[in-house]
Amino acid sequence: MPAASLLPLFGSPAGPGALGGSAGGGAGGGGRKAAGPGAFRLTEKFVLLLVFSAFITLCFGAIFFLPDSSKLLSGVFFHSAADGAGSLERIRADHERALREAKETLQKLPEEIRRDIRQDKEKLLQDARGRKEAGAPGLPQRLFRQPVGAVGQEPADPVIREKRDKIKEMMKHAWDNYKRYAWGLNELKPISKQGHSSNLFGNIQGATIVDALDTLYVMEMKEEFKEATEWVEKNLDFNVNAEISVFEVNIRFVGGLLSAYYLSGEEVFRKKAVELGEKLLPAFNTPTGIPWALLNIKSGIGRNWPWASGGSSILAEFGTLHLEFIHLSHLSGNPVFAEKVMNIRKVLNRLDKPEGLYPNYLNPSSGQWGQHHVSIGGLGDSFYEYLLKAWLMSDKTDEEGKKMYYDAVQAIETHLIRKSSSGLTYIAEWKGGLLEHKMGHLTCFAGGMFALGADGAPPDKTGHHIELGAEIARTCHESYDRTSMKLGPEAFRFDGGVEAIATRQNEKYYILRPEVIETYMYMWRLTHDPKYRQWGWEAVEALEKHCRVDGGYSGIRDVYNNHESHDDVQQSFFLSETLKYLYLLFSEDDLLPFEHWVFNTEAHPLPVLHKDDENKEENKK
Repeated sequence: MPAASLLPLFGSPAGPGALGGSAGGGAGGGGRKAAGPGAFRLTEKFVLLLVFSAFITLCFGAIFFLPDSSKLLSGVFFHSAADGAGSLERIRADHERALREAKETLQKLPEEIRRDIRQDKEKLLQDARGRKEAGAPGLPQRLFRQPVGAVGQEPADPVIREKRDKIKEMMKHAWDNYKRYAWGLNELKPISKQGHSSNLFGNIQGATIVDALDTLYVMEMKEEFKEATEWVEKNLDFNVNAEISVFEVNIRFVGGLLSAYYLSGEEVFRKKAVELGEKLLPAFNTPTGIPWALLNIKSGIGRNWPWASGGSSILAEFGTLHLEFIHLSHLSGNPVFAEKVMNIRKVLNRLDKPEGLYPNYLNPSSGQWGQHHVSIGGLGDSFYEYLLKAWLMSDKTDEEGKKMYYDAVQAIETHLIRKSSSGLTYIAEWKGGLLEHKMGHLTCFAGGMFALGADGAPPDKTGHHIELGAEIARTCHESYDRTSMKLGPEAFRFDGGVEAIATRQNEKYYILRPEVIETYMYMWRLTHDPKYRQWGWEAVEALEKHCRVDGGYSGIRDVYNNHESHDDVQQSFFLSETLKYLYLLFSEDDLLPFEHWVFNTEAHPLPVLHKDDENKEENKK
C-alpha cells in the first residue's frame, strides 16, 4: 500500500488521482463539443453550463469524499469541525475556479482548444522525460558513488584461493539449478526439481533472485547478476493482494534490493526498495506504532501471529527493521521510514525491563510486554544485533543504540550466559525467571556479535567481549562436531548429563542455516586465528557430502543419522548468507571491510553512513 494512503487528506495515484484525471478529460471533451460560433442558443448554453457545473462539483466531491482505504475514510469522517470547514472552503474555491474555466472554454474557438491540448501533451511528455532522467519517480536525484570495498583482491595464498573458488562453484551449482527448475519462483525444491513457495512472502515472487543479488555481485558472477537484474526490472511486482511477513520481506527483499543498489548503482534497485518500503508502512498503524507481524500489502490491514502471546508483536521482528528503514530514508529523502523505527525505541525505552532483559513479546495495542520469555535465539536474536549495527552504521554517532546494546549485553551476561560442567559457554533461555538450558542454532550468531561489539565496549571489557565471542564459537563448533554429519542441529541442550547435543527429534534437523559460519567469519576477521578457517572448511566438506544433490542443495532432517533424509528445500538464505559468509571467510579483509559496511541479518551488506560523505553530498545539492 503506498505511503500516501497513510495521509487521510491525500489519495493514492490509483484512487482520487484517477478521478481527477477523469474530470479533466470530461472538461476537455465538453469544451470541444461546445466550441464554435452559433453552435448553441443562449438557453442551451446555459443548460449545458449547469450540467457541466454539476459534473465538476461531483468530481471534486469525489476527490474529497470517496476514500480509497479504510484509513482515508476514518480521516475524512473524524476530522475536527475546523478541518471540515477548511475542506468546504477549498471545495467552494475549486468549484468557482472550475466554473470560470468552463466559461472560458465555451468561448474558445476549436483551433485554440486543439492548441491547448497539444501544449498539455508536450508538457506531460517533458515531465515524464525529466522523471526518467532523474531516476525513480518521486525520488531525488542522487550521484552514485560505490562504497569502499565492493570488490576485493584475490587471496594471496593459493590454497585459500582454491578453497574460495570451490565456494564460488557451490554458489554456481545452487544458482544454476534454481534457474533451471524454479526461475522466478521463491525457492527451489532440489530433489523434486521444481519451485517452492513459502507463505511468508504472500504472492511476491523471486525471493532467491533478490536474496542472491549481492552474493552474485561480490563473487563477480557478472552474467548471473545481469540476468537477475533484468528479472527484477521486468518481473518483480509488489502490487499483489497478499498477506506477507513484514520481517521476512524486509530483511530479504528490502535488504537485498538496498544492497544490490549500493554495490552496483543500478537505479532499479533503489526504486524497487523504496516502493516496497512504502507498502510496508501501514504495518505501523497500531496504537503504539509497534508494527504488526503480518500485513496485506494491498489493503494495508495488519495482524499478529495467532500463537504469539495474546496477539503480541515479536521482538526480533519489529526490532529488525532499523537498518533497512534508515537507509530507505537516506535514499528516498523521506524521513517517515526513520521516524517509524525511531518510535519503536521510544516505546521500548518507556518500559520497565525485567532484570534489564527484553521479553520476546510486546502488545502493539497496550504497549505492554506479553509473556516474560527472553531468548537471544529465535524470537529475540536480531533485535540485539541491530542495536549494535545501528550504532556502527551511523558512523558511531547513534549513542542511544549503543547504550541500549551494551546495557542489554550486561543483562544477558548476568542472567543468561552459563558454563557447562566441561567448560562450554552457552546462552540459555529465560522463562519467567527460570532458565531453560537450551541453545538454538540461531543463537550461534551471537559469537560474532559479541566480537564485533568489542571495540565499542568499555576499555576494560574489550578483551572480554572478544573472548566471549570465541567461547560461543567453540560451543557452536562442538554442536556440529558431535553429530554424525558434522552439521549442527536446530537446537542443542545442556541438561541431564548432555552437552551441545539435540535430545528431541524435532530439534535434530539442519536447514542450511548460516549462523555458525557467520560467527566463524567475524572471528576470523577480528582475530585471524586459523582455526576459524579450518572449522569453516569442515562445514564446506559436510555440505558437499550430505546436502549437495543433483538439483542443488537440500536441508537434512536428522544430522545424527548416518543416512541422509533430505527436506527438499534450498532456502534462499543459503545463497544470501551461508555461501556469502563462507566466501568472505576465505577472502581478504578488503572485501566488504567492517569499517565501511554492516551486514543486515540476512547478510546483505549496507554501507556505513559516514558523516563526511553526507556533508559532501549536501554541498553538491
